[in-house]
Amino acid sequence: MSKAIPREDRTAAGVLLMALAVVFFTCIDSSAKWLIIGGLPALQVVFVRYFGHFIITVALYATQEGREAFRSNAPVKQLLRSFFLLGSTVFNFTALQYLPITVTTTIMFAGPIVITLLAIPILGETVGLRRIIAVCFGFVGVLVVMRPWGVDFHPAMFLSLGALSMASMYFIMTRLLAGIEGNSTQQIWSSGVAAAALVPFVFQDWVWPTGVDWIAFLLIGGFGAAGHIAATTAHRLADASILAPVIYIQIFLAAVAGILLFETWPTIWTLGGGAIIIASGLYIWQRERAVRGRVRRPVPAER
Repeated sequence: MSKAIPREDRTAAGVLLMALAVVFFTCIDSSAKWLIIGGLPALQVVFVRYFGHFIITVALYATQEGREAFRSNAPVKQLLRSFFLLGSTVFNFTALQYLPITVTTTIMFAGPIVITLLAIPILGETVGLRRIIAVCFGFVGVLVVMRPWGVDFHPAMFLSLGALSMASMYFIMTRLLAGIEGNSTQQIWSSGVAAAALVPFVFQDWVWPTGVDWIAFLLIGGFGAAGHIAATTAHRLADASILAPVIYIQIFLAAVAGILLFETWPTIWTLGGGAIIIASGLYIWQRERAVRGRVRRPVPAER
């Protein structure tokens, strides 16, 4: 098991690193959409994203920790976690072929809502009535974004829902592995398993990029590695309860990327539904902080 680096109390640095991670996450999605609409198969783009991530993490961690970086204390859980992340990326990248980046990003914001529901049967967590109401409110926001009753509804939105479900299970598995695995092992497994799983499929219809597409092709793996390393480091420097809302700046970044790169503007439905989802997510986050605060608050000694 790789050694864990001690936590530090550097909140400002943690928040800045988390914001940087969100920038890299937006770069991943933007690069994927650029490559896929440029003619590269979605599975090939997923492979390139994870293979580049794997090479970088091996170079960073294996040179320091040797074989220990590859050794897992819970290989079955680690495999499940890796396949959930891979599934989320496959669904998300395929959806990006048909949907604006603002729509896919906004639907993924419902992650904390789905995780709250999944944590009840899988992690045995207790969720109060107010958080259940917030979950329902958040799903209303998802419906506003998808608008299944409207003429603009696209079936690819179901792919985004699949990505959301897979990503939520990935975070549930990450919670289950907390304290069991080191960060280096999780980074190497999540990227290595995904790349290895796609090898039998991607080379049959391999398409090389042309022109400026090479930039996204060469950088997407680096964006993945940099984003996950920055996010992990941020959580070592600051509490997760402080960092959680930072992810919501991605809706602004996705809107900018959509306008500048793909000439698509976010609709009022996407912005309105996103506001509902974010409000619900922030309420759930605030309630979890309050519950943790009550649990951690020391009981006064009897006098």
